Amino acid sequence: MFDEKHPLYVPYRMAKRIAIGIVGGSVLIVGIAMIVLPGPAFVVIPVGLGILGLEFAWARIWLKKAKAKAEEVARNFNAKNGDHKASK
Repeated sequence: MFDEKHPLYVPYRMAKRIAIGIVGGSVLIVGIAMIVLPGPAFVVIPVGLGILGLEFAWARIWLKKAKAKAEEVARNFNAKNGDHKASK
């Protein structure tokens, strides 16, 4: 929106970072609460991390780890289901 020479560039970047932190943090906290409350925690948590990942490197790293873990769980589940079906 603003180039680096614009006088409002720094406040804009700071405001954007704060807004993304508030929105992403709120979604992440709701997702964490859904672990014990009814709701799709395993959908909401990655969404919160994805929002935070727009501005924060640590959130991108956590999101990559969560994605790798989800893929591993899915592979293990598919392997167990495949073995179970083959034995019938």
